[in-house]
Amino acid sequence: MDDAWLRCAVSLLATWRVTHLLAHEDGPWDVFVRLRRALGDGVLGRLIDCFQCVSLWVSAPFALFVSRAPVEWGVAWLGLSGGACLLERLSREPVMIQRLDVGGDDDVVLRRQANGDATTGEPTSELATGDAAAVGRRITR
Repeated sequence: MDDAWLRCAVSLLATWRVTHLLAHEDGPWDVFVRLRRALGDGVLGRLIDCFQCVSLWVSAPFALFVSRAPVEWGVAWLGLSGGACLLERLSREPVMIQRLDVGGDDDVVLRRQANGDATTGEPTSELATGDAAAVGRRITR
């Protein structure tokens, strides 16, 4: 691999892959889960749970593959770590917000007779009836 750009791209992908494996995956035979569990909640345990922290140490040897001089190594080291962090942000699964199905009288959280009519048991307050506009007017007064 004589092409510097190809070495850089391969090193970036390898840095991301190894970092992701160490920080987020179980690994073969749960080896990385056991490692993280063994390190516990101490300093090393918190460091291995942090993708950005792990990427700094993983990118160091890959920077040797990219660079030829000590100054280049420092720039490649930080660049590979930063690139891996950017790839991690891009590869996260998107948050899916789904609408809840609100059905009938299954609301056990809302009180039915908080301010209700004593004879019928029907709610009389805007909050109990779900009239959001009336509640908003009452709050802004």
